[in-house]
Amino acid sequence: MIRLEPLTPDEGPRLRAIRLRALRDSPDAFSTTLEEADARPAESWSQQLLELPTLVAVSNGLDVGMVRCARDRTSTETGWLISMWVAPEVRRKGVGGALVDAVVDWARSSGVNRLLLDVADDNTPAIALYARRGFEPNGEAGTLPQPRDHIREHQRELRL
Repeated sequence: MIRLEPLTPDEGPRLRAIRLRALRDSPDAFSTTLEEADARPAESWSQQLLELPTLVAVSNGLDVGMVRCARDRTSTETGWLISMWVAPEVRRKGVGGALVDAVVDWARSSGVNRLLLDVADDNTPAIALYARRGFEPNGEAGTLPQPRDHIREHQRELRL
């Protein structure tokens, strides 16, 4: 059974642990590198939790997934699904869908009527998950920052 837990600002070490695990497992899925994340000071993790609603999926007492929500910097009606990750041992078991649904719930309760996300073009499982949840490509595309600027990604959106 999977339980979703919102992280509180005093759980910076927990966020750090799961984020570093995600970056070790899927380094080409995020704009931040493992080295950059590992070098961040402890207080930056708590600061992130003040700024970004963060949900962690828990199974049998272990953190097995995460997602964060962010408001767009230019439009109060637009939000972002970011930092999505699901541990390999629970993939294809509904964890990703539960995390996406939680972000959609956050968006609706926050007055957001448009959710955006970026996904690597070759991340077929994630693209399929987002498509099942109604996220459609919107024509925006780009690459990850260096040193992974060879990885192409595209933007998807969901109108609420």
